[in-house]
Amino acid sequence: MSTSTTSAPPPGTQDPPPAGAAPRLRARTPARTGWRRALRRDWQLYSLAVLPLLFFLVFRYLPMIGNVIAFRRFEPGGSLFGEQWVGLRYVRMFLTDPTFWQVFRNTLWIGGLTLVFCFPIPIVLALLLNEVRRRSLKRFVQSVSYLPHFLSIVIVAGITLQMLATDGPVNHVLGWLGHDPIRFIQEPGWFRTIYVGSEIWQTAGWGTILYLAALTTIDDDLYEAARIDGAGRWQQIWHVTLPGIRPTMVTLLILNIGTFMAVGFEKVLLLYNPLTYPTGDVISTYVYRSGVESNSFSYAAAIGLFEAVIGLVLITTANQLSRRTVGTSLW
Repeated sequence: MSTSTTSAPPPGTQDPPPAGAAPRLRARTPARTGWRRALRRDWQLYSLAVLPLLFFLVFRYLPMIGNVIAFRRFEPGGSLFGEQWVGLRYVRMFLTDPTFWQVFRNTLWIGGLTLVFCFPIPIVLALLLNEVRRRSLKRFVQSVSYLPHFLSIVIVAGITLQMLATDGPVNHVLGWLGHDPIRFIQEPGWFRTIYVGSEIWQTAGWGTILYLAALTTIDDDLYEAARIDGAGRWQQIWHVTLPGIRPTMVTLLILNIGTFMAVGFEKVLLLYNPLTYPTGDVISTYVYRSGVESNSFSYAAAIGLFEAVIGLVLITTANQLSRRTVGTSLW
């Protein structure tokens, strides 16, 4: 028994589709089915992301619903979303509060000093460690610089307070030098220096990990070509090393700018006291005192929402500027 085969007509001889015919549906693109295939193939790996996603959903995104009390009068024991709509009343309250603007200036000062000093120091430390040729010395410096990161903020604050106490080691050294003891903890003028110094000590070593990892991705042929062209060590760092780690630098800079207003709440709360409020009180601690200690939850929610909006504007602006000037951005 024979089977007949029908050959396709030669190109250009097919009849055109009728004018009123509906367009044929496009075939499903590989990009649309690619993620489904990857999910079925590697579902064990993707399942590891379930708990982190649930954490952010429960503790980061769902609490955003509570921002509605910034526009409603909330009373403890009443409705979860407030009793009465008051509009922008609490926004006008903190905008006309002199204490808030003092706290706002303190936040800008501490955030700016933290960004200026804590951002470049890990880069410098990573470049210095990259030049160390003795492996034992390099590992020792890395271990010593990484160690403070693994200490609790409570421990770091306790060490700082003990070191700078009136009868602490720092004042003992000043006494040996013939200087009178300094009340570092009670002096408002010293608070910003203490905070930034402790932040550098705690985070500088850990921040070098990302930069050291980025340094390993730079091709050694670039250094060889620079040496052939007569470039010295500083010129190699400037023209080869820094451009090689520029994407990492820009990414971390954008992230740091995004958290510019959210200055370390825990450390400030542990280090400051009523005597250092003029220079140490920041928005996060002011929100804590207003909401938790004074039960003004709606007022505190309005200030927190204002801080979040400023952070969103800062990180979006930094991302756009980085994309236009450097060509690297987060999104």
